[in-house]
Amino acid sequence: MIFLDAAATTPVRREVLEAMWPYLSGEFGNPSSHHSLGDAAAAALAGARAATATALGCRPGEIIFTSGGTEADNLAVKGIALARRAADPRLDRVAISAVEHPAVEESARYLERVHGFAVDVIPVDSFGQVTVEALAGVLRPETALVSVMYANNEVGTVQPVARLAALARARGIPFHTDAVQAAGWLPLDTAALGVDALSLSGHKLGAPKGNGALFVRGRTRLEPLVHGGGQERGRRSGTENVAGAVALATALTLARTSRPGAPEDPGSRVAALRDDFIRAVLAGVPGAILTGHPTERLPSVASFCFPGTSGESVLLELERQGVICSSGSACAAGSDAPSSVLLALGIDAEVAQTAVRFSFDPTVTADELRQAAAAVGIAVAGVQSLGPAR
Repeated sequence: MIFLDAAATTPVRREVLEAMWPYLSGEFGNPSSHHSLGDAAAAALAGARAATATALGCRPGEIIFTSGGTEADNLAVKGIALARRAADPRLDRVAISAVEHPAVEESARYLERVHGFAVDVIPVDSFGQVTVEALAGVLRPETALVSVMYANNEVGTVQPVARLAALARARGIPFHTDAVQAAGWLPLDTAALGVDALSLSGHKLGAPKGNGALFVRGRTRLEPLVHGGGQERGRRSGTENVAGAVALATALTLARTSRPGAPEDPGSRVAALRDDFIRAVLAGVPGAILTGHPTERLPSVASFCFPGTSGESVLLELERQGVICSSGSACAAGSDAPSSVLLALGIDAEVAQTAVRFSFDPTVTADELRQAAAAVGIAVAGVQSLGPAR
């Protein structure tokens, strides 16, 4: 099997399992308990918080551990917007890009539906990028929050987050970015990015599912969504997942070598393999369309539309040949509607339903991608031979 669906999830790294194992076995204490087992758990949690903060270039107190990226996005969007409106009732708008993950989009729509906020959608260009001019065009004095993802989970386009955040900051508006797909591939220094909140998910970079984190810059107002025992400095109640926090911190620490300029930069190697793969697919499949930005994209994502096919049929053919990939966001599983991301790029709905995404982890090899590119040509030709997609 050639696994090319790393944007959906990644295998758990052995180093991560070894780091978290003690807190799944002997060191099982509750970090809020005042005895030796509890103290050991609290120390592990503090260490994980410090390591996560180091990876993000922030203070440990600015890290909130969550159950994953979806919860982190919900807490950022709802928590910041509601807290700002509570302080100033005039702040009743949120701005999100047209290509956000459902965790951000649905959080904004919840604010609209339940709390009366207005949602301003920032348009993107045909490559899926938000320009500074496009963001400026939707900002209002009433804007409580801007949320633009760092890198898109479907087409891999990377946003100019630092420039967008600078514009929001100049107008006194907090800026959140969903960095779930960027982690391990792009710099995560929150000071350099200029963001006020940043979401992460462990299972995208070698930790198990069910753990994540939200960075919230100090003094940023945040209304908690989960109430109870006052854990995470009152911002996210519930007994902390110590093993999950250790796993996330370990995975982030290991992934720091993937940043551009690091002594060992898997991102540069994978980007070169990605470009070879893109060229091979475009050469081998007449009419194939690369989606997303041609250069400002994650090293790990290559996405295409294959007009005249069904994306799901191509996936099945590829799996028969031992290639595992995706038709888009795993979080939209079960939906047969065309991708809202591709529609936002101006792609016709019928063509959008032919989308296939290939996403790689740092261990992918040139041979695997050569085999996969050949399989794509065979799969698309096989589906096309069956007649028009229905």
